[in-house]
Amino acid sequence: MIHKKPVCLVTGGSRGIGQAIVMELAQKGWSVAINYHHSQQAAENLMHKCLQAGVPARAVCADVSQSDAVEDMFKDIENTLGPVTHLVNNAGVDLRCLLTDTSEEDWDRIMNVNLKGPFLCCRRALPHMIHIRFGRIVNIASTWGICGASFESVYAASKGGLIALTKSLASEVGPSGITVNAIAPGPIQTAMLDSELTGEEKKELAADIPAGRLGYPEDVATLCSFLLSDPAGYINGQIIGVDGGWK
Repeated sequence: MIHKKPVCLVTGGSRGIGQAIVMELAQKGWSVAINYHHSQQAAENLMHKCLQAGVPARAVCADVSQSDAVEDMFKDIENTLGPVTHLVNNAGVDLRCLLTDTSEEDWDRIMNVNLKGPFLCCRRALPHMIHIRFGRIVNIASTWGICGASFESVYAASKGGLIALTKSLASEVGPSGITVNAIAPGPIQTAMLDSELTGEEKKELAADIPAGRLGYPEDVATLCSFLLSDPAGYINGQIIGVDGGWK
């Protein structure tokens, strides 16, 4: 059964950029599946906000780096909201560390969540999208995936891989009416950034950005919402920066 309303899965949707994307889509009345791994309370609170606004919503726990968990997540969404027609691969983890101090376990953790996770979710979502000859996929990458950064080599490598996956998959599934794009945010005011930089460091960083400020999650959410929309159907395989002109 194909539902008339879009069903969008947002991985890592309970906090930060993911939460802003969920709220943006909920305001449009979309059905939203909020994936989380550890932040159960935040995800359920967000789900209840959506439900109270009359928006179909579902909070689903899954480690997106595990194929069995991804399969169970999609089945849950299909049974409650309907087949996923729109996918936002937002779940991600960071690592600020010298490469020489990076363990093999660190490498695996970053790559498994940031790159394998989108691969598994795309692979699971695509058969239905191909069947109905329509779909939208937006991957949340990073400006570091384009230009690299010291102390961020592994994180940058994972996001660079996601960018390559985006461009390649766009060519692969474009003939089936599916678009695949990526957003490359610069510094965004999130808990992840707060854990990495002091207040003074953030002020210095903002001073280097032509826009004169750090980004907000809503800056990313607005663009993501458009890329998921019908009018964005001729935008495919693009990597779009949301960085205030920083890089």
